[in-house]
Amino acid sequence: MKDAVIVGAGLAGLSAAWRLRHWDTVVLESEHRVGGRIRSERRGDYWLNWGGHVFAGPGSSTDSLLTETGVTAVEIPGSLQGLSMNGKFIRQGHIATYPLRIPMSFSSRVDTVRAGMKVVRGVAKYTGVVRKRAGESGAMRQQRIYDFENDRSFLDYIGNLSEDAAALFQTTVTRSAGDMDQISAGAGIGYFSLVLGIGQGLNRGIVGGPSTLTGSIAAALGERIELGAAVQEVVHKKDSVVVRYRQDGADHEVEARTVVLATTADVSHRIGVDLPEDLRGALDQIKYGPHVSTAFLTDETEAKPWDDIYAIAAPKRSFAIALNQASIVRGTESVRRPGGSFMTFSPASLGRALLEKPEEEVVQTHLADLDQILGHGFADSVVEAQTDRWANASPYCFPGRAKLQSTLMRGTDRVFLAGDYLGTLYTESSITTGFSAAQDATSLLATEQQARRSHRLPGTPTLV
Repeated sequence: MKDAVIVGAGLAGLSAAWRLRHWDTVVLESEHRVGGRIRSERRGDYWLNWGGHVFAGPGSSTDSLLTETGVTAVEIPGSLQGLSMNGKFIRQGHIATYPLRIPMSFSSRVDTVRAGMKVVRGVAKYTGVVRKRAGESGAMRQQRIYDFENDRSFLDYIGNLSEDAAALFQTTVTRSAGDMDQISAGAGIGYFSLVLGIGQGLNRGIVGGPSTLTGSIAAALGERIELGAAVQEVVHKKDSVVVRYRQDGADHEVEARTVVLATTADVSHRIGVDLPEDLRGALDQIKYGPHVSTAFLTDETEAKPWDDIYAIAAPKRSFAIALNQASIVRGTESVRRPGGSFMTFSPASLGRALLEKPEEEVVQTHLADLDQILGHGFADSVVEAQTDRWANASPYCFPGRAKLQSTLMRGTDRVFLAGDYLGTLYTESSITTGFSAAQDATSLLATEQQARRSHRLPGTPTLV
């Protein structure tokens, strides 16, 4: 019997498996690679990236995992606030000035300023909500964040806007994978808080690409990870849990004292066949939006105007944002090296429009828009381009989501949940919940191990 089975080798599952590495464990992953929605590939000095790209900094669970695994992350050196809209490319500056610098009609400018002031006031309140308080648990803080402005959508919060004004706000909040009428007002405000760098921001990049982290954990776990192992069901027994899965065309099962379910909420709902009905019902209500991303490798030989920019918001384009994946390399060099790498990111409705399109069409659609934004012969410098897509990519916080949190955090005596759907900080939430599930499993395993040892030992003498 295993001590623990971890179902899913995405960031949450690998984080749990890392913390449980001193126990007898196995990780079952349905795909033929680890990482889930973390996916990057090295190309010499650079890397192509399609998934998660920014990570939390000092004092976070992410920082702990990076330190423990020996993986290096640095604060992203390039500007995080580039913007291209209506033929104007704004490289940097305070985001509050953008409505005055973008070509748009007077009515759109008024709309943008009016809604922007409302969002700024909301961010000020949100800053107080997310602030850590003495003596409270992480679960209490997370519930408070979910409760904030969770009774209406972000669109209801800012009101109907003209096309250009709406495009500006849509480009930011849809990075959550939900559209403005789908995500809660609090979630939209929270995303602006992240973009503005207020609170616990996600502003660090992993040297060598994000898969450096997941690959390093996988290498340390070695043969404990079984790929192509599609779990069919997880069933409780009296003092254990049975996990049934299919691999290489054959059915298998493994019994363990504990299980960490580190799959997306819909998969956990499907395979957790005897989880409490209220918990399964809560899992069934979690909503995900799609991502479609294209990675571009380039071979330019000279400095480019975008070298000191990391993120470029792109309203009214086929993608919401373009990300300069060479930014970390640029920040470490004294002489500009040849080449570079970009990532385009289409979430929510932008992603849905591309999900079923052929790869070549997605690449050409993204490349045409990116070339118009960057210019300077960008398209001619592209030597490799690949697209990846996820129908269920990121969970978004919808109106009413807060009511589910206490149920979702409950788990069972032997099955513990992990995943970014349990929090509001994406990669950080994945790692935090993976750590938490591992701690719950460790506590149970250690208690039962001690009980077995005590049962085998002769009675202890009475102290007098």
